[in-house]
Amino acid sequence: MPQRKKIRVLECIRQGKVGGGESYLLSLVENLDKTSFDPIVLSFTDGPMISKLKSLGIQTHIIYTEKPFDRRVWKRVRALMTNERIDVVHAHGTRANSNVFQAAKKLKLPLVYTCHAWSFHPDQNYFVKKIRIASERFLTGKADVNVCGSVANGREGRKLFRDFNPRIIYNSVDSQKFNPYGKYKDIRTELGIGEKEIILISVARFTLQKQTLKLIQAFKLIADKVPDIKLLMVGGGEQKEEAEKLIRKWKLEDRIVLQPFRDDVADLLSASDIFILPSLWEAFPIALLEAMSMGKAVIGTNIDGTPEIIEDRVNGLLIPVENMVEHIVDAVTLLAENDRLRKELQLKAIETIYGKYNVDVLAKENEKIYYELVANAK
Repeated sequence: MPQRKKIRVLECIRQGKVGGGESYLLSLVENLDKTSFDPIVLSFTDGPMISKLKSLGIQTHIIYTEKPFDRRVWKRVRALMTNERIDVVHAHGTRANSNVFQAAKKLKLPLVYTCHAWSFHPDQNYFVKKIRIASERFLTGKADVNVCGSVANGREGRKLFRDFNPRIIYNSVDSQKFNPYGKYKDIRTELGIGEKEIILISVARFTLQKQTLKLIQAFKLIADKVPDIKLLMVGGGEQKEEAEKLIRKWKLEDRIVLQPFRDDVADLLSASDIFILPSLWEAFPIALLEAMSMGKAVIGTNIDGTPEIIEDRVNGLLIPVENMVEHIVDAVTLLAENDRLRKELQLKAIETIYGKYNVDVLAKENEKIYYELVANAK
């Protein structure tokens, strides 16, 4: 009996650095059924994600551009799809889709567009936001299947785009990699943090969206209330230099530990007690899922897809974005001083991830889409 031909899927991403969409792609290609699918990755920049994919034996290609709708690369993208005999194109994020849709349509290949977060944000000026909305309307119209990572994201799209009917596939986490019962490095010794000290951790870019400066402002007040707590901030970004200045100004060098982006996030989370993500907007934050999978008590803001993950005082704490500093202080102090509540939230967080947001579900739901599109293309 002849062997069934594998479906060759070109998974496309804007960059090789590791972020939310990139983590999703990694989880997807790692967990696709390799007896039926042959994933090939196209990234528009190099970075640690590419190295990780190569170590997993995943075929990768880099066609460099940091611009959306960059017509200079479209011909090369089309040639890649032809040479690799691609059956389905899957674009992860706006910039990737803007640079692959034309080739997919020219070659009559089915196109999946997963919007990990809309490119328009609340902080953009009126004209920039209008242009971004128009771009998303155009790109969603070019896709054969649109996927959103949260109900909130899908609802926003339905308001703005005619005939927009997305599939909802929740972002998920690899509960084997982020296993609360696994063995991890001794991060506390590495960073000079005592075993009895409480670690509040933030794994996020230093940007306006993530409100890292507000977190430092709040921690200044928390440090006065809770003597045995330290803040571990992991990431880079345009506001990091300003963050460092605030830490020196308020003499918090011995209470706030700064680290660059690291690929040992599970080790960092294992050493920590409370995870915080005080964002102004989030589609469906993978970092939050990773922290919950590791059994951390989590704090998130009551925006977009985050309330779909956190049920307040059941598996985490939700705080409003208004008067954020005050609410961060109250939430962190509560969890730092209430061991019983912290442990209850930690256990419920694990239950939530293992019951609903695992990578097996993510892979199977995407596989269904690929099967459907290939069948319809015949």
